[in-house]
Amino acid sequence: MNIFKLKNYLRGWIIGNFEPTIFKTDDFEIGVKEYKKGDKEAAHVHKIAQEITVVVSGKFKMNNSILEKGDIVQLAPNEIADFTCLEDGFTTVVKMPSVKGDKYII
Repeated sequence: MNIFKLKNYLRGWIIGNFEPTIFKTDDFEIGVKEYKKGDKEAAHVHKIAQEITVVVSGKFKMNNSILEKGDIVQLAPNEIADFTCLEDGFTTVVKMPSVKGDKYII
């Protein structure tokens, strides 16, 4: 058994084709992301990867939709997403495949 600390990984990304990582793979990425009220991510797209976000706790606004605990969002390649944290919370994100540089700010 190995034990890791989330704080030791860049912005919560723990699996994928990057460093540091717990498991290196080109197939997918997993991130456990912590946000504070007011945190934002600029509108962006992934040209290759699709992304699935699970709201674990908190409240968020993505593309003018309010997301709360238990909501799941699937974004297809080239689908624009923006993101604002409305209440402190966590998300778990899966991105497939893991492609370096596949994030384009709009």
